Amino acid sequence: MKIKKLIDLILKVLDDAKALDVTVFEVSKLTSISDYMIIASGRSNRQVNALAEKVAEVAKQNGIKPLGTEGKKEGEWVLVDLGDIIVHLMHPDTREYYQLEKLWSVDAIEAEQAKQV
Repeated sequence: MKIKKLIDLILKVLDDAKALDVTVFEVSKLTSISDYMIIASGRSNRQVNALAEKVAEVAKQNGIKPLGTEGKKEGEWVLVDLGDIIVHLMHPDTREYYQLEKLWSVDAIEAEQAKQV
């Protein structure tokens, strides 16, 4: 399955399940661990877990077996590793605290590199 098609399917599942503030980052030039990261929020720990289950389910239905899922017990931040795509599903407070968007945005990385020059 093409990665763009899988991203579209994940985005549809997240939209259907009422995920909040969905963001997609292409990180292939920034790291070797993955090509894309998707970050989304759920209103509660229960919704965060449900979002993770739906993402894993749609991947499996399309022939992609998740490499791992972390954080389901707590439900504040669940990571679904699909290899080329890593999906972070977070409670809004947890997302605000860790600010992954700042970590993975190209603008933030370029600003940090400029400071070092």
